[in-house]
Amino acid sequence: MDLTGELFLAGERVRGTGAELRATDPRTGDTLEPVYRLGTTDDVDRAATAAAQAFRPYRRTDPKVRAEFLDSIADGLAALGEEIVERVQRETGIAEPRVRGELARTVNQLRLFAGVVRDGSYTGARVETALPDRKPLPRPDLRQHKVPLGPVAVFGASNFPLAFSVAGGDTASALAAGCPVVVKAHSSHPGTSELVAGVVTAAVAAHDLPAGTFSLLYGEGREVGTALVAHPAIAAVGFTGSRAGGTALVAVANARPRPIPVYAEMSSINPVVLLPAALRERGRAVGEGFVASLTTGVGQLCTSPGLVLAVDSPGLQDFLDGAAAAVRASAAAPMLSAGICTAYDRGVQALRDNPAVEEIATGADDDSLAAAGTTHLFTTTAEAFLRDDSLAEEVFGASSLVVRVPGPEALPEVLDRIEGQLTATVHLGAGDEPTAADLLPALEEKVGRIVVNGWPTGVDVGEAIVHGGPFPATSDGRSTSVGTLAIERFLRPVAYQDVPASLLPADLGQVP
Repeated sequence: MDLTGELFLAGERVRGTGAELRATDPRTGDTLEPVYRLGTTDDVDRAATAAAQAFRPYRRTDPKVRAEFLDSIADGLAALGEEIVERVQRETGIAEPRVRGELARTVNQLRLFAGVVRDGSYTGARVETALPDRKPLPRPDLRQHKVPLGPVAVFGASNFPLAFSVAGGDTASALAAGCPVVVKAHSSHPGTSELVAGVVTAAVAAHDLPAGTFSLLYGEGREVGTALVAHPAIAAVGFTGSRAGGTALVAVANARPRPIPVYAEMSSINPVVLLPAALRERGRAVGEGFVASLTTGVGQLCTSPGLVLAVDSPGLQDFLDGAAAAVRASAAAPMLSAGICTAYDRGVQALRDNPAVEEIATGADDDSLAAAGTTHLFTTTAEAFLRDDSLAEEVFGASSLVVRVPGPEALPEVLDRIEGQLTATVHLGAGDEPTAADLLPALEEKVGRIVVNGWPTGVDVGEAIVHGGPFPATSDGRSTSVGTLAIERFLRPVAYQDVPASLLPADLGQVP
């Protein structure tokens, strides 16, 4: 597929009239063709208005057709093969094996939601038939199910150019729910976004769906994104990105005459708790496994373990020795962009400058990379951590801070100081279960997923997964952006009282 640098507005390729944008290879610093022109607020209005016009006919499409539409997108992405793998690498520096894995995940997510639509249970149909003889008052016939909210704005993520971007989980779940989607592509991978948007647009046409079912915009800064969230046609927002960006969009959504939900995944340091028996039994191995998780994706995954709470006990030094050796053996790798690399270096330097923090290991650097991400491991005390809130801030990259906790009894106080997170991991050994049991309620209050004797990186996309958590991990900790439950973000319940059978939706017409 030839890249043209154009927007996709309700089925049409349109040349933007805003400022120029070029992708940059973070490995070499080279700029890539073609030149993209950014969208404007007029383009936002056109896309959102078309989505509003598409909403009623699209939400009424036969579930079989909607499922086939999602499968067609999956087929189209798989067919791009080497073309999209190469483009993702050039725009993000992500290693080829991970790109292939992410492509497979994106395809599978679309097929997963096609299955959800075919199954039909996502509507949550409930039926209470009339009880005319009930005393003291009769009960009416009541039936309830969930209906789509309306057009959804999706913001592409920098760190997952496929799985959390143009046709990623937010888009797949919104389309499955019956909601048209307007995507704001991430500016660091416009070519990847164009390739995927071409597939989605072709699938819309192939299934004779309303043209406004899908649009793609490019925009840097906040003008296009703010206009999109503020547009009266938009009914919900899916976002993956920085805390500053997510909270800004939430503020825009709340300031509207009709506020709308924003499902923003933002900041998470994913604490790892190391209990005494685990350290005693396998401290060094845990340290090596920790660094393998930390360096996955150059530390740029949402679930990267950026904080370790280690009980100061026999085996802790083995953990530190194993982790330090693994850090020193780690090679530098390209980060997603020069801007992300600069922010990472700034965060690392702040830790280095903190007198209560000691840097215990640094990975190899690579001057040949334009945006090199080097691994760093730091340590501090629980006392210092409790008095300095900056030590609990996210450093987006392969950097982590080990907090020496004097004993298991001090863990709850340290955990209470931490904000909401996507994950928490507990490593335990023989005899640690009572301590872990005491910690579980505190962890449940803080995170969306608890991992035991494993690592938080790697999110299984399925029925039971939760990829969300209390603020600031997400703006709404009651939801998930991964797995089949994600569809519920874009639905709301409607009850039907004494509605004639001939007027009821199909899934409510059956009496149990």
